[in-house]
Amino acid sequence: MTSTLRPAAATETEQRPGRWLALAVLVLAVLLVAVDATVLGLATPYISEDLEPSGTQLLWIGDVYSFVIAGLLVSMGSLGDRIGRKRILLGGATAFGAISVLNAYATTPELMILARALLGVAGATLMPATLALIRNIFHDPRERSLAVGIWGATASAGTAVGPIAGGFLLEHFWWGSVFLINLPVMAVLVLVGVRLLPESRNPDPGPWDLAGVLLSLVGMIGIVYAVKEAAAHGFTPSVLGAGAVGAAALYRFVRRQLTLPAPLLDIRLFRNRGFSGAVLADLLTVLGMSGLVFFLSQYLQLVQGRRPFEAGLAEVPAAVGAVAAGLVAGRAARRFSVRAVVSGGLAAVGLALAALTTLDAATGYPLLGAALLVVGVGAGFSFTVTADVILSCVPKEQAGAASAVSETAYELGAALGIALLGSIVTAAYRGFPGPPGTPSRAHESLGGAVEASANLPAHTAQELLAAARDAFVHGLHLASGAGAAVLLGAAAAAWVLLKGQKPEDAG
Repeated sequence: MTSTLRPAAATETEQRPGRWLALAVLVLAVLLVAVDATVLGLATPYISEDLEPSGTQLLWIGDVYSFVIAGLLVSMGSLGDRIGRKRILLGGATAFGAISVLNAYATTPELMILARALLGVAGATLMPATLALIRNIFHDPRERSLAVGIWGATASAGTAVGPIAGGFLLEHFWWGSVFLINLPVMAVLVLVGVRLLPESRNPDPGPWDLAGVLLSLVGMIGIVYAVKEAAAHGFTPSVLGAGAVGAAALYRFVRRQLTLPAPLLDIRLFRNRGFSGAVLADLLTVLGMSGLVFFLSQYLQLVQGRRPFEAGLAEVPAAVGAVAAGLVAGRAARRFSVRAVVSGGLAAVGLALAALTTLDAATGYPLLGAALLVVGVGAGFSFTVTADVILSCVPKEQAGAASAVSETAYELGAALGIALLGSIVTAAYRGFPGPPGTPSRAHESLGGAVEASANLPAHTAQELLAAARDAFVHGLHLASGAGAAVLLGAAAAAWVLLKGQKPEDAG
């Protein structure tokens, strides 16, 4: 299939002055979201100890943000197309910072889950707006490719900044401090963005479809909740009911969008094989990686005994690899091909995840660091090129909605990955044979076992920790193997679906 990507229109040849300064503001929003996502993983052992969540509540704390953001991204991307992407970006950033305070001072697992959900509402405004503004600021395809690469590299850099800054804060302050680091970034973004960012919107957007907003939210949350609970507890009547409600809502959403003159999301975009292939690649990539990412910090701290700051530094190779790959991904796609770069990147991530099935408590850092570097390089190539493909497939007036599809795939993949792969780890962990007198909370999470061991005799505590760590590592092996299979399958799918796809400026 030949590429349907359009060359730059003649009316778009004039470049906006100050566009690179505007990009610097946009990447601050990306940094805000990336840092928040990574510090949660580092703070999880401390949250487990302080708030004493059950294993299920701990998974909800990890993935409710993704549930909500996945349900609202398309709606918020479409809203930005209508009211202005600059307006929704700055308003969302302000709300994101304010709700971060609520996360920092949560006192119960239920309040923490609520705070994460509200943060998802605010977060849904940020990522689609940043990509849509890039689409409207950078008209030259090569410049836009570089801008998208910088955008993706900043997200990857955030995954390095988050653990390092978070690790430092966790060693000197309480766990809530890791959420407060959002505030200075938010303040700079809003104050500078007011002056530097241009406003852009769809000049003829039509009314905002509130019924469609509700249908997409109910549909996404219903489906993801059903998958999560089925993985944890089986196909109970409540799980089947939630799945049926979600499926019905999404079916109704699609039918409604096909009939509206100005839909929230133009479903016909998925007829473009390049667009569909890029979205599917993003979803499967994040699904295969997210469960591992969520539990890696616990492995580093609670299994290998690293301090938070040291655990943060241990994850840096992934970010370094992603930054380097993101900056050259556009050039690589032009030299080789879109499908070669995307499929090759995904295959590399899959092989690296497969290597992690050999981890144990005594594994040296060289193996882990090398695997994380490969994961970063592969993901950096894939995510940057697929984002560029998605942006190039649509008119700039629909950039917000199209960007939201990309981000929805990312967040849905994260929610499903934490739900499915996280449930694999939890199920493998819960059944470990502890010594007599083991408290029930020790079987809920590894953090609970560490806390329980503090109140046991030394010999019993040592036996409990050894059994709990072995069970956790076994679960991590299963999740890594499943993730590797998903990534290798995604590489094969991308090779087929992206056949003939070319970078926009390659003709």
